[in-house]
Amino acid sequence: MIASDPLQTLVRIGEAGDAPCDIAEGALALASLDRPQIGLERYRHHLASLARDVQDRVAARGGDRLSLCVEALAAVIAGQYGYRGDSDTYDDLQNANMTRVIDRRRGLPVALGILYIHAARAQGWRMVGLDFPGHFVVRLETAHGRAILDPFHGGAVRDAAQLREQLKKVAGAEAELSNRHYAEVSDRAVLIRLQNNVKSRLVRAGDLEGGARQIERLLRLAPENGALWLELGVLEARIENLGAAVAALRNCLDRSAEAAHRHQAAALLQQISPRLN
Repeated sequence: MIASDPLQTLVRIGEAGDAPCDIAEGALALASLDRPQIGLERYRHHLASLARDVQDRVAARGGDRLSLCVEALAAVIAGQYGYRGDSDTYDDLQNANMTRVIDRRRGLPVALGILYIHAARAQGWRMVGLDFPGHFVVRLETAHGRAILDPFHGGAVRDAAQLREQLKKVAGAEAELSNRHYAEVSDRAVLIRLQNNVKSRLVRAGDLEGGARQIERLLRLAPENGALWLELGVLEARIENLGAAVAALRNCLDRSAEAAHRHQAAALLQQISPRLN
């Protein structure tokens, strides 16, 4: 059942932990918080049509060979619907808002990746996001094999040499592929990665309050995430919202398993607590 309250959708995903979820619905929920006046039904209809067209393309060609599945996803999402990575205005916040991504047919790698995950899973195929730095990619697995796809570049298949080249662009010439770059991430982690793009851009632009509100949304997805509580505490302190800062930092102390996070939270609490009196 689809929750009418987008925050409740995020809470429900957070309560499920790292279990698979309706990742596209989660992305729509996040998007609607920034566009509360926009109804989501036409976007849900679009997502259903996208998945149905992939199904029809596979059925028309017969079979479920890996190459056919890959071709169908790319042909429908990038070809028929015209989705592409936005290289021209990459940092535009619209590229991380799923409703605007659907409107514009352009987006960040992770936003487009969610469309591929949605369409693939609607066919019963297994697709997950990978923990690849700087450029989100997805892995499709069928009974006939697996392939890593690049949603930002039309669903192109990426081999090890191409992934290594992409990694070096992000991490430097000395970087090399390792098993961790092929590790799958949870749906919740994909949604967090999507929304982190919004948060980081707002903070870089000096909108600390907007960044803090984005972290509050992320905490609906991951209330146990000590790093997020610490980051929220830091931002609230910078905008002199000291009561909220103290509450966030205390949550970090209570929830974080990372000693470094707890140490930073305790140090900042010691600095700002006297200012509350």
